Amino acid sequence: MTASDASLSQVPGPDPATEAARRAELRKHKTIATGLLAIATLIYVTMRWLEYQGNPGAWIGYVRAASEAGMVGALADWFAVTALFRHPLHIPIPHTAIIKRKKDQVGHALSEFVGENFLNAALISDKLRKARIPERASDWVVDGGGAHRVSQEVGKVIDLTVNGINPEEAEHVLRALVIDKLSEPTWGPPLGRGLEQLIQEGRTEPAVEAIVIWMDDKARTSEDFVVRLIDERTPSWAPRFVRELVGSRVYRELVEFTGDVRCDPDHDARRQLRSFIYQLSQDLQHDEKMIARVEGFKNDIMTSGPVTAMPGRLWESVRATLTTWSRDPDSLLRRRIAQWVEDYGRRVQEEPELREELERRIVGAASYLADNYAGEVTGIIGETVERWDAQEASDKIELMVGKDLQFIRVNGTIVGALAGLAIYSLTELIFALG
Repeated sequence: MTASDASLSQVPGPDPATEAARRAELRKHKTIATGLLAIATLIYVTMRWLEYQGNPGAWIGYVRAASEAGMVGALADWFAVTALFRHPLHIPIPHTAIIKRKKDQVGHALSEFVGENFLNAALISDKLRKARIPERASDWVVDGGGAHRVSQEVGKVIDLTVNGINPEEAEHVLRALVIDKLSEPTWGPPLGRGLEQLIQEGRTEPAVEAIVIWMDDKARTSEDFVVRLIDERTPSWAPRFVRELVGSRVYRELVEFTGDVRCDPDHDARRQLRSFIYQLSQDLQHDEKMIARVEGFKNDIMTSGPVTAMPGRLWESVRATLTTWSRDPDSLLRRRIAQWVEDYGRRVQEEPELREELERRIVGAASYLADNYAGEVTGIIGETVERWDAQEASDKIELMVGKDLQFIRVNGTIVGALAGLAIYSLTELIFALG
């Protein structure tokens, strides 16, 4: 196969069974048209033979003229029809095999015809306005069950989309958007600035209160722990009752202290805790050792197994959830989509302004596409025809329209015969009167 042959694409056509049926129909109509030509020829030859035999019948002239004109009409139309697709009798007569020779011109002419008559912005705008697309679409959505159909189709799109994405690519994207973005900046200063702003806005007080309450509650439930701890730290030679007494005393002092801190909003311990939080905010911003410590903490977190595995698990969770929701007609996602579409459809029905706005946008978008891209769209026709093999294209076109063209041959035979009969009859009448 040559390079030029390889550049030619196969002409699209029907399935083999349909093509075989069309070829059979074309052969049948060709046979009928050719049969009429043969009948006209036979009648003409017979009439001429009768004339040479001296048969005096006046009717012979009429029949001969009709058959002769019918034969001429049949031959002329056979030539015209055949010349569209091939050279008649394989003789390279000029201006024959028109489709085969001028395939490219026909394709570009067809593309221009479609562009001028079908992708015309004014025509499309007029048709779209008459179609009342927003009104009919809203009626279908609200009254024709269209909301559930839209929900079903959107669910299919979501299903195909999420399951068509390569999991490795999705994991890579999530890692770049989440993990890498979180790892890029230094955590210390931003955390310090955020904590300082929370302090200024008084939003750290709930945290201070929570710590104080937790310490008080913890102290009140730690008597056994305090007594045991004091007992372990007291010299073994001390009497046991002394150790228990000291432990109980320490516990009571601890509970009293945490209780005072809990009840006094301006307790010194609270001020020390606030001072610690403020100093932490400053160290996070300005202390290099603290910043480096936070960075080490950050690196430990971001390189840990659970975090590095998070993008893959996150995508798999999202994919499985969306797949289940998109396939289940009773899922929250599908029901929300159907409800949103139905609500919007009712708005279109009830609000003329919205309906007009939608129609204006549809017409405007179609006009814009027609004005700016009609050439590209119709150009596909010409470019596609150019890539077709000339002989195959000619055969396919003949297969599509050849049956109807055979009626031209049939009509040529019949009309020619009637015209010949009329001309002969008129001539005989004129000379008879003369």
